[in-house]
Amino acid sequence: MLMRTDPFREIDRLAEQFFGTAARPATMPLDAYRDGDHFYAAFDLPGVDPDTIDCTVERNVLTVRAERRRPSGDGVELVAAERPMGTFTRRLFLGDTLDTDKLEAGYEHGVLTLRIPVAERAKPRRVTISANSEGRRQINA
Repeated sequence: MLMRTDPFREIDRLAEQFFGTAARPATMPLDAYRDGDHFYAAFDLPGVDPDTIDCTVERNVLTVRAERRRPSGDGVELVAAERPMGTFTRRLFLGDTLDTDKLEAGYEHGVLTLRIPVAERAKPRRVTISANSEGRRQINA
């Protein structure tokens, strides 16, 4: 369901998660799993305004972008700043077995959940076997 192409991506992801950078804060954690005829991806985005979340699919590459902003205004005084702020981006390479045209997304309790149906061509199907009158298998090409 999820194709990994870079063997060092996991090391980079862990380094970004713990350290981040000024230009790109720590990445958003992800759980991905298949349940029946659907594939799910859940992204942790606590404190993110749903209006700043952007989800796109292009050629089986899913991109999720979200922004967390610091409170601002005349009376706001920053006392501690430990949470990562800024724009978060995550890309997933989806297999051809998913029907990205029917992707659904929901945001609840700080978690963005994407639900993608498995394509009909990827679902298990029964193959009929025909036999001739002599009991031997017959293959029709």
